[in-house]
Formats: sequence, C-alpha cells, structure tokens
Amino acid sequence: MPSGRTHDRITLWALPMVAGVTFWQTRSGNVTLLVAGGFMFGGLMFGPDLDIYSRQYQRWGFLRWIWLPYQKSLRHRSFLSHGPLIGTTLRVVYLSSLLAVLTLVILAVADKLLNMAVTWQDVERTVGRSLSSYTPEFLALFLGLELGAMSHSLSDWGGSAYKRFRKQGIRGILPSGKIKKRKVTRRKGVRANDRGKSTK
Repeated sequence: MPSGRTHDRITLWALPMVAGVTFWQTRSGNVTLLVAGGFMFGGLMFGPDLDIYSRQYQRWGFLRWIWLPYQKSLRHRSFLSHGPLIGTTLRVVYLSSLLAVLTLVILAVADKLLNMAVTWQDVERTVGRSLSSYTPEFLALFLGLELGAMSHSLSDWGGSAYKRFRKQGIRGILPSGKIKKRKVTRRKGVRANDRGKSTK
C-alpha cells in the first residue's frame, strides 16, 4: 500500500491531466475549476483514508474530531470507504448531515438571541433551489471528489497487487475463489487416482 506522501504525489501529478481532459471535454472554465478543485480536495483531504488516523485525517486540524464516528463505524479499506461511488457518496452524506445539524443549532441560537425569523423551512427551500439551479456544478464537484478518491483507491489496489505478484507470481493477483477451486479439483483428482490404483 503506498504511503501518504505517495498518494499526495499521485494527486498532484494527475491534477494537470484531470484539468486538461475536463476542459477539453467541456470547454468550460467553471466546470474545469470545480472538477479540478474537487479532485484536489478529494485526493488530499476527503479521500478513503479518513477511516483511519491518516494524513487526510490530520489535515482537518482542529476539526478532525468530526471524523471519529465515521472511523469507528467503518473497517479500514472496506467497500463503504474505498468502494467506487459509494465511498464518496457516504462521506458527502456524512459531512452534509453534520453541516445540517450545525445549521439547525445556529438557527436556534440566532432565533433566541437575535429574534431572527428564519425557519428550517426557509433554509430547506433555499437549499432546494440551490440544488436545482446548480445541478451541473454540484455534479462536476462530485465527479472531482470521486476521481480524487478513486486515484487513491486504485493506487492502493495497484500497490497491493504488485506486492502479491512479486511474492506469489500470477496466482497472487488472481481472485482467491479461483485458486481455491483449482486446489479442490486437484485434490479430488488425486483422490480419484488413488482409488483407481487401489482397485487395480
């Protein structure tokens, strides 16, 4: 598994390519900025390794405590943290939920202290309008976050596969189920041969 520094280098080296391909496909500076920014954030601070005490986790500084429940809920390198789409989606939902709770608390305090007439329904309407009006921008940002997370997960997988290949050869990178089946069939074949010899 690559180190935190290696993951950072992969993110920084891949950034120009991600930005270039995005601009080539969209011809939009805003979309390119959102995808590239999401890719950087996803690779350096919002990636799969938030499920352990990692460089990504440490970069949150005094706010890193918000990821402790996330860490305790997930096993490291599980499908829920490192899986394609599901990992990024889960982190976005988790962080959005925390921000929603924080917004509720701020609204309650503002209502008591400042007599502001802002209700949760007003906030809900505003967020709903923003989501519908800026859907392409949110999708571009999510795509960037996902690409940053996937560059991390793929380098983890590639590093582990390379180590297994060096130790075990091609059998080290084959799915374990196929290896077990082959072993079982060989054993059965040996037993059948033994039986044939004993009858002769």
